[in-house]
Amino acid sequence: MPRRADRAVPIRLRPVEPGDLPALFEFQTDPESNVMAGTKPRTREAFFAAWERHFTDPGVNPRVIEIHGEHGPVGVGSISRFVSDGLDCVGYWIARAHWGKGIASRALAMFLAEDLRRPLHATAATANAPSRRILEKCGFRCVGHRPGEETERFVAREIADYVLE
Repeated sequence: MPRRADRAVPIRLRPVEPGDLPALFEFQTDPESNVMAGTKPRTREAFFAAWERHFTDPGVNPRVIEIHGEHGPVGVGSISRFVSDGLDCVGYWIARAHWGKGIASRALAMFLAEDLRRPLHATAATANAPSRRILEKCGFRCVGHRPGEETERFVAREIADYVLE
């Protein structure tokens, strides 16, 4: 159980820079994180190719989530707006070592105050109760469930669709 003081750790959002990518790549290879999210880790080549596209796509608004560590700022995850199937969407990923500290909820709230585009959509594996709670805490409304097919990036899973209007 995280200490209550952990929940008060200050966070900030800043634009993703190329130097952040090795750490972000490592975060998305964590097996337990992938099971919870219903995702498959990308290969190094696929990950870096996707980020090359993100850096040049005006529809993507990627941010690093930072905390202040012992030796200065430390990236602990990322959050981004992107377009999927013509819809503005948001997604986030927090390094497992930082789960349960309220970082994702606070980062999403900060991001929503910064990026005012609405409606904004999100999805979560129905089995990912923590992510679903984060979305609901930040005002997203569940608008349905659907089967999610297995793809190169995702395992077959049930998906909850959310919208923030």
